[in-house]
Amino acid sequence: MTTSPRSHSNSERKGYVRIRFKARATWPSLLLGGALLATASVGSAQVSLKTVVDLAQRNSVAVRLAQADVAKANAQVSESKDVIIPSVQFSTGLPVFPGTGFTGQPPSIFTTTVQSLIFGIPQKHFIDSARLGLQAATSRLIDAREQVALEASNAYIELDTVNRELEAASRQEKFATRLVEIEQQRAEAGVDPLSELLQARLTAAEIKLKVQHLESRQRAVEKQLASLTGLPFGSIKPDSASIPEIPQFHGDFPPHTVEGVRSAQLLAHSRQLAAKAEREINYLPQLSFGAEYLRSTTILNDVNSFFAKPLPPNNFSTGISIDVPLIDMGRRAKAREAAADALRATVEAEQAERQSDIQIAELSSSIRELDTLAEIASLKQQIASSQLQTVLTQLELGNGAGASPGAPPQLSPKAEQLARIDEIQKLDESLDAGLDLSKARLGLLRALGHMQDWLQLVHAK
Repeated sequence: MTTSPRSHSNSERKGYVRIRFKARATWPSLLLGGALLATASVGSAQVSLKTVVDLAQRNSVAVRLAQADVAKANAQVSESKDVIIPSVQFSTGLPVFPGTGFTGQPPSIFTTTVQSLIFGIPQKHFIDSARLGLQAATSRLIDAREQVALEASNAYIELDTVNRELEAASRQEKFATRLVEIEQQRAEAGVDPLSELLQARLTAAEIKLKVQHLESRQRAVEKQLASLTGLPFGSIKPDSASIPEIPQFHGDFPPHTVEGVRSAQLLAHSRQLAAKAEREINYLPQLSFGAEYLRSTTILNDVNSFFAKPLPPNNFSTGISIDVPLIDMGRRAKAREAAADALRATVEAEQAERQSDIQIAELSSSIRELDTLAEIASLKQQIASSQLQTVLTQLELGNGAGASPGAPPQLSPKAEQLARIDEIQKLDESLDAGLDLSKARLGLLRALGHMQDWLQLVHAK
């Protein structure tokens, strides 16, 4: 909630607390085993961060799509290699009507053919291209799993933070209610003007709105976690002890190659080799082996009348063929298409690398600011806690000045409520600042290619 500078200064002069909060963007899943589901069906159950991350990775659509890409890439590797394995084909057929004249090939009952590639330089490039494609698909799978782990971790940490803020806001709401009661009594007794009572009610209303906002934010994060993990909505209760401390990396820390960037680079190399193979196949010869067995028949035909000797029933032949490309415009067009695909993949890899560098620089700058903001929020919280203790001490023992002329007045009970409200407000601000810093640190971990370091800490908890 935003306030004008004048109203803000008035509230500070009168000792009232302005409640400020900001909207937070929430982050956008295999069911648990029977025991966990049984517990979740009854109500929320404590689920560790490790379990949430594992469930999110298994349930993720992006991960399953990446797994399908890996399976396809595996098949493409086999397809490119299996051309050197002889393929065997069998065909059969019987005549339906009597044949007349010479048909150009001997009539047969069945035919068996064997074919395989013996040697071809372009095929070697096709095989290497398929292998690089498999590596690229594997890197995409790892990248998808890391992205899901990042989303699940952020949502889990945010839910844990919001729950703590809600718990504190509930206490703050009680203090605000007590403050209104005190001001009501003081206003009726003529000690404080009506404006003080109205200001107390405004503070209570702002805290009520803050609680409503936190509840909406809590439901939104719970829905995200339910979508990520596949667990029922509202069934996850974060376990703060399962959240490890996030490693503090900086932008100048030596980065690993991000799996997404590595995948783009491997794919570009794969497309380049495929384009090279498509180009070479237009002018490099290839050697192939072939064999054929034919079982001839004279049923319903007069084929023997065309030969000096009767057609033998068993016919077998083998050979090596040399295919020399001369003019094939379709193949040349295919080579140009492959070259364009390779160029596009290369540019996309360069773009991914540049975007990764930019993201690292932005996150590094952001972390420096967020680190300072978190420190400021923490110091404000400590100051508010110290001021609360001072107020409580003065309420219990007095201010020590007595009733001498010019002595400050004794504190009233409303000072305690104001101090408690302010102390909780500073606690919430500190929790928010810590959450922003945690998300930025996790984002930098991923940008630097160290997401596995975080996952190792999560699984070690």
